[in-house]
Amino acid sequence: MGHKFLPGDPVIFCVSKISTEPGPRAEDVYPAAHGDTYSYLVPKFWRVERLNDDGSLVLVTRRGKRHTVIPDDPRLRAASLWERWTYSHRFPPRHLPGEPKSPAGVLQNSVS
Repeated sequence: MGHKFLPGDPVIFCVSKISTEPGPRAEDVYPAAHGDTYSYLVPKFWRVERLNDDGSLVLVTRRGKRHTVIPDDPRLRAASLWERWTYSHRFPPRHLPGEPKSPAGVLQNSVS
């Protein structure tokens, strides 16, 4: 296992797609044998939500969708420091709206 992922880590997951018109974020674009379609990769900027007991990761998108993947998936990698800065607007926030920012029962900055 290469990278140790932690909750809150920004990650990049490369999704392979096939279509007649690749979008503006398409990378590694290759035409099909007869030129009707293209195959390409689209990087998805997600965040680790939690680690499951079986070792799998639950990733969350900007819109709140969740995907479960294994940490050894070759399409998954940790975002570099440069990518975190350059694409910060494309990663989901650390805490989605409506979710608690701290675990239940834990007080933050309590002052007596």
